[in-house]
Amino acid sequence: MTAPAGCQLIGRWRIVEADLWDRGYLNLGGPATITIRADNSGEIAFGALQAGLDLSYSPSTVCFTWAGFDEMDEATGDGSAELLDDGSIEIAFAYHNGDEAILKAKRDTSSTDGVIGVSPEPD
Repeated sequence: MTAPAGCQLIGRWRIVEADLWDRGYLNLGGPATITIRADNSGEIAFGALQAGLDLSYSPSTVCFTWAGFDEMDEATGDGSAELLDDGSIEIAFAYHNGDEAILKAKRDTSSTDGVIGVSPEPD
């Protein structure tokens, strides 16, 4: 899983739910999002976390490692995102030696930042 050719997850996604945190926490620092680019990089932001992603691809799945900051402390981890039958993605997200969570995201159709777009979910 290295080339992005045909990967259906490239774009910006709005994280709408998680098994560990409520929606208020997810959107604490702004809309909770994950961005998956075709250049093996991306970003994720939710709660107090902001991190860059290093990606590998298949048509309906991406695997990633991430590094960034959570509450101003350095944090790292890994995860994966899989396209579901309803068009959403399920993200398995893990902190290194810490919490593991399952997040759900929907395509953000309002994006104008150069990635394939998707729209915010109403709160």
